Amino acid sequence: MVFNGRQLRSTIDSSGKLSLSLEQVEIGDPDDDELIVRIEATPINPSDIGLLLGPADISTMEMAGSADYPKLIFSVPESRFASVGGRIGQSLPVGNEGAGIVVAAGKNVASLLGKRVGMFGGAMYADYRKIHAADVSELPEGISAADGASMFINPLTALGFLETARSRGHTAIVHTPGASNLGQMLQRLCLAEGVPLVSVVRSEEQVSILRDIGATWALNADATNFTADLANAVAETGATIAFDAVGGGSMGGDILGAMERAAVGSMQAYNRYGSDTFKELCLYGNLDPSPTILNRGGFGFEWNVSGWLLFPFLRRTDPAIVKRLRQRVTDELTTTFASAYTRTIGLAEALEPSVLRAYERKATGEKFLINPGIA
Repeated sequence: MVFNGRQLRSTIDSSGKLSLSLEQVEIGDPDDDELIVRIEATPINPSDIGLLLGPADISTMEMAGSADYPKLIFSVPESRFASVGGRIGQSLPVGNEGAGIVVAAGKNVASLLGKRVGMFGGAMYADYRKIHAADVSELPEGISAADGASMFINPLTALGFLETARSRGHTAIVHTPGASNLGQMLQRLCLAEGVPLVSVVRSEEQVSILRDIGATWALNADATNFTADLANAVAETGATIAFDAVGGGSMGGDILGAMERAAVGSMQAYNRYGSDTFKELCLYGNLDPSPTILNRGGFGFEWNVSGWLLFPFLRRTDPAIVKRLRQRVTDELTTTFASAYTRTIGLAEALEPSVLRAYERKATGEKFLINPGIA
């Protein structure tokens, strides 16, 4: 049986033009361990936007195509072109995760036919997805596609943060931006696990969101007393690792500085090299593409700054641990790892200029869900 459907693709050509388009694709029969899933829901995550739009200048957007098969074209500034040399001329499917109904199944996984599953592995902004059964999880009875669409990236990232912190000897965490869907999951998870969490946000409204969940340390970075509040929160919690999705600017360095001040405050004797408390800053996003500013004079010499991404973490982690983490997500999908969406859009609607500008902002607290079944 052949399934025909649309798939959203992103392409950068050699002239420096990035195009987003809906393409007609044909999906053939699944292999023995494969499934074909009719996609019912797939979220727009910041990581998806990174592939979707890459380094394009949004202000250069031009419309093309038709109503059923729209196309948007952007210019990539010359200064950013070198960073995408590896993808020139490639038509790349977009969308990290999603959920839907299994409409065809290989002989080894025939029991999943007709079941609703969550899945990850790319190419989810589409009507159908052929996928290996190892990359799906059957959703419990009564769980909707919207509930299951975001069961991988954010939940496993939150669990990955906790696993990473514990494996490196840290007992408390700083996270920014704290009021995102991921931030709220991490807050609920840390409360359940008894791990102190300092969440950094950008408004008093976001502070209230976290307070309602049960947060003790939710700090508004735009408040006049933020620097002192951050130092106090780090001292109270003993946080020595931070996970930062913003990337650019001085926030990461400010957090390391607060950790150092807390450590120095408990030292018995002066050391010209600073404290011997090891501090870590893990950058897991690029919401602010400007340079990361580190005032190295503010946090001694016992520190590290590194990148953190979910899929390398999963590759490095014992498969038994990954299995345990995935099972926990399934068990707590509508509680600890519940996702909230501000808007559901159709597949073609994702290429409407006003809609694209809205989700491209990557605003904290705003999360879009694509339902390909919407016309």
